[in-house]
Amino acid sequence: MASTSVSSMLPARLQFLLPGKFRTHHPYPIVPVVRLSGAIGAVMPFRQGLAMANVAPLLERAFSVPGAKAVALVINSPGGSAAQSHLIFKRIRAFAEEKKLPVIAFVEDAAASGGYMIACAADEIYADPASIVGSIGVVSASFGFHELIERIGVERRVHTAGKSKAMLDPFRPENPDDVVRLKGLQRRIHDVFAELVRERRGEKLNDSYDDLFSGAFWVGAEALDLGLIDGLGDIRTILRQRFGDKVQFRMIEPARPPLLGRLLGRRSLGQSSLIDPHEIVGALEERAAWARLGL
Repeated sequence: MASTSVSSMLPARLQFLLPGKFRTHHPYPIVPVVRLSGAIGAVMPFRQGLAMANVAPLLERAFSVPGAKAVALVINSPGGSAAQSHLIFKRIRAFAEEKKLPVIAFVEDAAASGGYMIACAADEIYADPASIVGSIGVVSASFGFHELIERIGVERRVHTAGKSKAMLDPFRPENPDDVVRLKGLQRRIHDVFAELVRERRGEKLNDSYDDLFSGAFWVGAEALDLGLIDGLGDIRTILRQRFGDKVQFRMIEPARPPLLGRLLGRRSLGQSSLIDPHEIVGALEERAAWARLGL
């Protein structure tokens, strides 16, 4: 017989005989906590960020905790992929509506750009007075190397089927038509982002502030005045005020790979594959995302 069936058959006074995760009756309120930390987008072995693939299992476990009173999200992200941010946002809302559970977000260092989009999936958002909040905009950054390769005598050869296939190639001079097209794409993504914030924050937003959707960001107290968050405070203080001093936090951690897999997955320092150029670039991009916020 399944453990959950046994749990449902036991009266509340005997629930203590079962492991905590199998109990249907709890003497104290329980709030599952999911930590969402890092840049949003591609996840690599040396750059553990946020993507739908690694966040969805955590959310499913959090919203499945028996007896949960709410689900808490602890967010610390400078943003990243707009698509991944939106996918995570939609999955949080789907679980919240399916399980009829309120979602409360708590900002640590930052919930900026895509990080703020994810925070908007919560019914309430709280931040520290020194947290960075906002950056409701879209950015695309790259480098131009065409003069460098000319200087060192390298010839760039690109063959495409489709005139826009090599758009924004960093090894070729920038094409003004490509920039126009890019800005059009950014504008449409920005419209989706702004509409999402308006829908989720509603009348709380101070729309009279001209820079609200300019990509600017603010500290916690300013974000509160603008209606981007609901209050200032940390997860322990706010949830104890909400559910009482006996509230229990259930941390939802990523599943660890089997021991054998961890051992086989290690690479010795002598292996040249230890340093992956793609991961170095990814780490630099993430560092740049934090640096834009002054962090």
